[in-house]
Amino acid sequence: MTVPPKRVFGLAVPALGVLAAEPLYLLVDTAVVGHLGAVSLGALSIGAIVLAQVSTQLTFLSYGTTARTARLHGAGRRADAVAEGVQATWLAIAVGLVLVGIGQLLARPVAELLAGPGDVADAAVGWLRIALFGIPFILVTMAGNGWLRGVQDARRPLRYVLAGNGISAALCPVLVYGLDRGLEGSAVANVVAQVISATLFLRALWVERVPLRPRPAVMREQLTVGRDLVLRSLAFQACFVSATTVAAHHSTAAVGAHQIVLQLWSFLALLLDSLAIAAQSLVGAALGRDDEREARGLAWQVTRYGLIFGCGLGVVFAVLAGVLPHVFTSDSSVLGEVPHAWWFFVALQPIAGVVFALDGVLLGAGDAAFLRTATILAAAVGFLPFVWLSFEFDWGLAGIWCGLSLFMLVRLGAVIVRTRSGRWAVVGAVRV
Repeated sequence: MTVPPKRVFGLAVPALGVLAAEPLYLLVDTAVVGHLGAVSLGALSIGAIVLAQVSTQLTFLSYGTTARTARLHGAGRRADAVAEGVQATWLAIAVGLVLVGIGQLLARPVAELLAGPGDVADAAVGWLRIALFGIPFILVTMAGNGWLRGVQDARRPLRYVLAGNGISAALCPVLVYGLDRGLEGSAVANVVAQVISATLFLRALWVERVPLRPRPAVMREQLTVGRDLVLRSLAFQACFVSATTVAAHHSTAAVGAHQIVLQLWSFLALLLDSLAIAAQSLVGAALGRDDEREARGLAWQVTRYGLIFGCGLGVVFAVLAGVLPHVFTSDSSVLGEVPHAWWFFVALQPIAGVVFALDGVLLGAGDAAFLRTATILAAAVGFLPFVWLSFEFDWGLAGIWCGLSLFMLVRLGAVIVRTRSGRWAVVGAVRV
């Protein structure tokens, strides 16, 4: 059974806007702070890395919530679906408050670990101590994205996130320069963005008129899914941190080239992940209404879309190979290293399109435990051994990106075998 493409892309396109909003805001923030000097820019970089790690590790508040909510929505139980969002929001608030306290205690040790003692670390601590108060609001926004996607409403999350980030982007230069708050003004603007978006998501829950009391049993179930997704995320982080470390030990030019290609990889992952988000919502809803046939059909339909997008992106970046790297740097040594990673990056796009699409299918089915195991296995037998062999034998970027290729190929095999098996397609409003 084929779902009309309009339904798939009606969810995917707004999801892409939500995914892109934060990176675009960070570009504005970086442009504003960059004129304060190298110390402020370095401090912002450190602070942004710390906040990004928090949100990266807690994506279960959005992805896990989408899967659970979509099943209930598909079963015609909208009130119960929204109630999942209520519990995810309580969980976000609780975890967020704990992280604020821990973050305030660890701000200086973490900043000095990343930047070394000195002016950059001192400035980063000041930025972090303010920006950390936005963490509960960041997590509430993630939970809000999760339940709204689950009830197949992708437009409101886009409006809410754009409202927060848009107002904050306008406020940032006013605080930094107009009110002469400097780097601290950037941190305040960041918190304002999170508060505005989270408030809009909280209002969306309020108007649903569902019970708002916390239910610890439901939150424990959500944490079980969260455990699997956090472990999966840690496997990703171990791979990419290792790759950057090995590139840095190879040469300054190599780590610069690796950074360029890796950032492009991350950007394209956003494009492909928007399709995965649509798959989560639609597959979860199909299984919730006991329509295993539609869920299976959707799985291969979004896989085709992912493959087509991936092939298209591969062609585009193959054509741009001689031009695009020059946009990022004019350093001849860095440009000389880029091709050692570039052609792996190009060749992996079709594979990434399929892997990300099927990741979305399996996440929508609530098959997080399998994805956790598959990702850890791919890291353990593919990426990490090859990356550290590259370090030992000085294979450079070619060795590092061979490792990434093996990582993606193992994941590709795993998700295709799992999807073909059909064991993920467990019907019912709640996966058991």
